[in-house]
Amino acid sequence: MTSTQKSPIKTRLSRSIGLSALILAVSGGVAFAQAVVVHGNRRVDAETIRSYAVGRENPQEIRESLLSTGLFSSVQVSRRGPQIVVSVQEQNSTVNRVAFEGNRRVKSEQLSSIVQSKAGGPLSQELINADVERLREAYRRAGYGLSSVSGRIAPLPNGRQDIVFTINESGKTGIKSINFSGNEVYSAGRLRGLMTSTESNFLSWIKTSDVYDPDRINSDLDLIRRFYLKNGYADFQIVNNAARFDETAGGWVIDVQVEEGPQYKVGNVAVDSALRDVDGAGLQRYVATSAGDTYNAEAVEKSLVALTTEVARRGHAFAQVRPRGDRDASGRLIGITYVVDEGPRVYVERINVRGNTRTRDFVVRRELDLGEGDAYNKVMIDRAERRLNNLGFFQKVRITNEPGSAPDRVVVNIDVEDKATGSFSIAGGYSTSDGIIGEVSLSEANFLGRGQFVRIAGTLGQRTQGVDFSFTEPYFLGYRVAAGIDLFSKFNDNYNTGRFESRVTGGQVRFTFPITEEFSITPRYSLYVTEIDIPNEYSRPYNDCTLPLPGITPGTDGALAPTAIYNCVTNGEATLAVKEAQGSTLTSLVGLNFNYNSLDSVQNPRNGFIAELKPEFAGVGGDSKFLRVAADARYYREIFDDVVGFLRVQGGHVQATSGNLRMVDHYFLGPTLVRGFAPSGIGPRDVLNDPTANAVGGTTYFGGTVEVQFPIWGLPRDLGLRGAVFADAGTLFNYDGGQGSAYTGCPTGSEARQYNVATGGGQYGQSNVGCIRDKNILRSSVGVSLLWQSPLGPIRFDYAYALTKDEGQWGTNPTTGITGKYGGDRLQAFRFSGGTRF
Repeated sequence: MTSTQKSPIKTRLSRSIGLSALILAVSGGVAFAQAVVVHGNRRVDAETIRSYAVGRENPQEIRESLLSTGLFSSVQVSRRGPQIVVSVQEQNSTVNRVAFEGNRRVKSEQLSSIVQSKAGGPLSQELINADVERLREAYRRAGYGLSSVSGRIAPLPNGRQDIVFTINESGKTGIKSINFSGNEVYSAGRLRGLMTSTESNFLSWIKTSDVYDPDRINSDLDLIRRFYLKNGYADFQIVNNAARFDETAGGWVIDVQVEEGPQYKVGNVAVDSALRDVDGAGLQRYVATSAGDTYNAEAVEKSLVALTTEVARRGHAFAQVRPRGDRDASGRLIGITYVVDEGPRVYVERINVRGNTRTRDFVVRRELDLGEGDAYNKVMIDRAERRLNNLGFFQKVRITNEPGSAPDRVVVNIDVEDKATGSFSIAGGYSTSDGIIGEVSLSEANFLGRGQFVRIAGTLGQRTQGVDFSFTEPYFLGYRVAAGIDLFSKFNDNYNTGRFESRVTGGQVRFTFPITEEFSITPRYSLYVTEIDIPNEYSRPYNDCTLPLPGITPGTDGALAPTAIYNCVTNGEATLAVKEAQGSTLTSLVGLNFNYNSLDSVQNPRNGFIAELKPEFAGVGGDSKFLRVAADARYYREIFDDVVGFLRVQGGHVQATSGNLRMVDHYFLGPTLVRGFAPSGIGPRDVLNDPTANAVGGTTYFGGTVEVQFPIWGLPRDLGLRGAVFADAGTLFNYDGGQGSAYTGCPTGSEARQYNVATGGGQYGQSNVGCIRDKNILRSSVGVSLLWQSPLGPIRFDYAYALTKDEGQWGTNPTTGITGKYGGDRLQAFRFSGGTRF
């Protein structure tokens, strides 16, 4: 139909305006479109033009809609009685290409996907103007909000024209401030600390978290909402949030208004089951909420999952569990009743995974506890969404559903957006135990899009070197079991602690079975070789006299007379326990880890409990024969706003299952047990030939820590600096490397016991005994710390003052006649460690 032809409907319209109104009301958009008269079109179909008028009665709206297509250079819209007359002038020129100049921070390929002007398309100045605004918005979102953008048309001889967008990029314009109002319980700083978005500061040159991203802001607001609901504020709501670009301030300003409401505690808790063969009282033990607890929305969610899983296990696949809250505003109590009843029989017809460009579909699907054909359950869907978010593979995760092909069918849509999961890092620093140290590591948390974790790293330090490789398959053989392998080789120069060098090379195979969300069991098998070498150099003469050094080893030349006073155990050499351990020791070990973790955050815990119990048995082949058990438990509690208390207890015991325990299988402890003491500075040591250096280890240790961590006033929180004060106490004792005997031959007054630690007499007067000072003395210290979550990893500075220690005891060596203090602990007030460590 041309623009000049009249349809039968138009003829009837001219006869009766009242009838026209009736037909338009009944026929809707079709009748309206047929009442639009089009003039001036040559290439664009009239019906296409009319389609832009459907649903619009305002001539200006129709005009703007048509101009936005870029097909017309001008559009005039007028009303003629019941008709709308559209006069258009089509574009005569087409776009040859779209070019960008001046852009360095954002690639041209990315900008091309943003603009609507395309090569081969129509040329439209209004479309160019709209593209300019799109590019400005893109630069604002990328954090360069003061960038200017202009567009121009560059004519070409063939009648076609280029569109050139010129961009003058500004410096980074991030989030200048995040403001909260209405909050009284938690400070604005505390709420900002929950967000992944941060304010711009002097660290902005190395961070991107201060770039305004509306999706990230929405995610941050959800974190704040969940934080309040977890801490009892069931009425909490975000009243308003707004983001505005302040050109004067040079960045974005985020304003968030909240309404906290009162804090509630849990009142009565009950399970009400409408299922005939399921008793509500019998389900009570699956509930994670208890009367008197602070109301916690996360505990309610865990209860829903536990109850739904148990009821389904009993054969009720369609059962629904929903919480009913009975709120007592005056008493600030919420009684919770978990209602269990039969839900509608709805099946999952299809599960669609969309948006994943790298992650395989099966990696997403396996996080669901239901599949296609199973009963649909909203609780399980919500649980899967939380699991997918916790993987760390996606920028965003959204699960929705839509009706299926039948009333009892539903289609589940999982929309995800992949993000980078690999990392390459180069770290360096200084450790008081390992000296100057550097590390290069390459890791991938979603290897080949299969959800596997791979890491390879190497360290090179002043007193340590090593390589490490780890691989973890989180779903072994299709089950929710994490299987992994670790390979390692690490060299340590123990000059300061035992006059020897060591290298440990081996590997480990492990399987982790999740029992609950918090509890898991990890059986493992380790096989490694420990090589002990005693240097025989002029700078470090700690040989066992089998390789005498002229001028160093007593009795080898005229420089040192071969008298009893100068024998091989009196010139500061390695202890006989070390000499006995020289060479290679193969350890074949099976172990079992019991892990419990209820921390609110692994990186920066504020509340929760984490514990580990590690029984181990060595003796499945190999040289080492021992049974070892170690335990470590930590409890975190936020005392005040952003002030965290921390308690830790740890302990362990190892004993030989055959013969004596090898020295390399003892515990060697220091600042990891009690700060203020040097590495291997606590516990038994051989005082016969070196009063302080030769630590020989112990079989039993225990210790405890009390610490309070707090923010440092005046520093931005995203700097990652916090302070702490602490008190440590602990001890290590009971050397089991040989048969103890009388004090004969040990320094008098040193309280050292003589041990037969070698199998026979040595050369050049070497004895086959050692004098081990082994005192069960409680060591303790107090101190202050500076904690820094640096870009290279967590770094910690500790300064500790020892309150109690083994002072050692004055004595005289009967062989040398030298009087001194023997066997005291070695102190180290300052300790610094950091970076990614093996």
